[in-house]
Amino acid sequence: MTRIADLLAEGPVRSVEFFPPKTPEGRVQLDATIDELASLGLSFVSVTYGAGGSTRDLTRDIVVGIESAQTYPAMPHLTCVGHSTGELSELLDDYLGHGIENILALAGDPPSDGSPAEGDFSYASELIQLIRSKGDTSIGVAAFPEGHPRSPTIAEDRRRLAEKLEMADFAITQFFFDADHYFRMVDDLAALGCDTPIIPGVQPLANPAAVRRFAEMNAATFPEELAAAVEAAEGGDRDRIVIDAATELSARLIEGGAPGLHFYCMNRAAITLGVLAQLG
Repeated sequence: MTRIADLLAEGPVRSVEFFPPKTPEGRVQLDATIDELASLGLSFVSVTYGAGGSTRDLTRDIVVGIESAQTYPAMPHLTCVGHSTGELSELLDDYLGHGIENILALAGDPPSDGSPAEGDFSYASELIQLIRSKGDTSIGVAAFPEGHPRSPTIAEDRRRLAEKLEMADFAITQFFFDADHYFRMVDDLAALGCDTPIIPGVQPLANPAAVRRFAEMNAATFPEELAAAVEAAEGGDRDRIVIDAATELSARLIEGGAPGLHFYCMNRAAITLGVLAQLG
């Protein structure tokens, strides 16, 4: 059981994100991916938490299962908007009781229908305080290189992010396709006196349609030219284009001093294996 803050202190990390599958077939695919990636010696993996806690039990079971198997450290995502203190406190106690030492603390999205969010929390900083009260846990937060979609300005986004990072041990970014967005964010935070490690999130463009939707939701720039090339290719050529593009971005990030790479692997191993093989 290893704290991510300690791993980052030792050098660059490499990790992937999983999501809880909705079908039995999806679970078989996830289990296969976990096994395929085990040979990489990943620093850790993370598991997402559905909107409003919709995958709470699935997330918990996957995280505890991975941690129990000691395949690699597993970090649950945890959102707080719409939750009571009692609900989150109970879940945190369960995680800690199973040896989970890392939590990704997220605010979460408000109700999609525009109604006010219920619960005891409004901001990730409040969740961080609750987690800290439970013991010595390594806490991560989210960062948006191009700015959070609900932030009025980049300057305001950076200020709030710097305040949040002062309370956390590290951050993982939303995906982006231009390394300059990441380095500009790091420079902006450094100017504010913030040097908390920020792990860049890399999204290989294996499914352009899905990633385009995610980009629109998060006000992130989408690489239409790359998407067109991927969609026009077939079979091995398609995978090669995806892997080459993700490798190029990853190499620039590491060469520029990023403290690691976090891959959004979409519960499949092949592309991540291909990128890390090219990176050596």
